[in-house]
Amino acid sequence: MPVDPSIAALLDQVNTHPAPRITATPPQTLRETNRQLCATVAPPEPIQVGTVENSIVPGPAGPIPVRVYRPEADGPVPTVVFFHGGGWLTGDLDTHDHVTRRLCRDANAVVVAVDYRLAPEHPYPAAHDDCLAAARWTADHMDDYGGHRDRLAVAGDSAGGNLAATVALTFRDEHRPLAAQLLLYPATDFIDEYPSRTENAVGYSLSTQDVHDLQHLYAGDDPDVRGSSQVSPLRAKNFTGLAPAVIGTAQYDPLRDEGNAYAKALSNAGVDVFARTYPGLIHGFLNLFAVSHAADAAVTELYTQLKQRL
Repeated sequence: MPVDPSIAALLDQVNTHPAPRITATPPQTLRETNRQLCATVAPPEPIQVGTVENSIVPGPAGPIPVRVYRPEADGPVPTVVFFHGGGWLTGDLDTHDHVTRRLCRDANAVVVAVDYRLAPEHPYPAAHDDCLAAARWTADHMDDYGGHRDRLAVAGDSAGGNLAATVALTFRDEHRPLAAQLLLYPATDFIDEYPSRTENAVGYSLSTQDVHDLQHLYAGDDPDVRGSSQVSPLRAKNFTGLAPAVIGTAQYDPLRDEGNAYAKALSNAGVDVFARTYPGLIHGFLNLFAVSHAADAAVTELYTQLKQRL
């Protein structure tokens, strides 16, 4: 299937002025460009939820900013800890505000969005440690969030999907209950190359060179670090007992095949997995639901699958 027409029009605009290489661009410039792009594709009016509150939770290097979204519902509801995408380098609470508002509304859940530390100023394990600390804090204080102690999930897109997967692995190892994990086009393997990285190397917003540069800035070049399960969840020795997973990938995404490989590894280990590769879509489609009917349909299905598991 060709690229969704609405997304193809966006790509035409983006590809008219190719972005400079990530490693040759100041991080603050990349972050501001990302903020502007996300604002361009967000709904014109904020999605309404019950309440939105900026807060902090304790972290290994000091307080971690979080934004807590509560639905318009009485009584206990599930809780989702959300980690934004952006290649461990960009993204923040605002770039994904429309994403987390919709998640709160559609899943009827409290959403705790985490503003973890970013590379290259804070390389691995900073982002992982912050996300794990925030998830542990939320799990230990469920009465302050959704209230359903057995209905906690983690979620994230791209780098955030990587972080959600590594947190889910740690929760399994610590015997902490986790009801579900929502992984959207996650980065799962810093070691191998995959056919989708060749098929979708350029022209679809995220390039394969971008993937290599972002992985380098986050985790360096030491194969022992890059191959650890806290960086490459697909390299974990055992997937048995992981939380039920909802995994969405995109046809035109260099990360497609490693996301699908992770879904297969979990399914082969007996984990409940809903996995779908969405035709015509690109990396980042979670942020594009307001401008693409195909992206909107994909997000609807993925959020519905998560809600069913909660």
